[in-house]
Amino acid sequence: MTEPVVRQGELAPVQAGHEQPETIWTWRLLWFLRVMAVLSMLKGLRYWAAICGFGLAPEGGFEGQTMAWQAATIFFAVIDLVAAVGLWLSASWGAVVWLTAAASSIVVEVFFPEIYGDLFIVLAIEPALIIAYLALTILAAREQPA
Repeated sequence: MTEPVVRQGELAPVQAGHEQPETIWTWRLLWFLRVMAVLSMLKGLRYWAAICGFGLAPEGGFEGQTMAWQAATIFFAVIDLVAAVGLWLSASWGAVVWLTAAASSIVVEVFFPEIYGDLFIVLAIEPALIIAYLALTILAAREQPA
């Protein structure tokens, strides 16, 4: 396999198996992304369990729920697993997908509480995780050479 050609002013893609980040905040950001990838994977699998008829699904299973519940469950089942892959790879699109999923879950809980009920834990944890990600990203960017 050939190495990617990097022209001046372009960033090289993250390559698996290469050296670890040299700076402490970049290392911490990488591990935060990995932890978030595992959590996103677990969330996505929880939604898939509901679609398959066990776990999160209330009485009546998936087919017995409202259209809004079904749509939200399918949306989060897909987006959380896609975000998990992107976060694990430390790809920029993974963070974007994860931020979209997190913002969407906050919106669902704030504006449509009848879909999943009042999951106040989402309203407490998701914004804190978003703030932690932004803080780690800023700190990691500050320690990069100019």
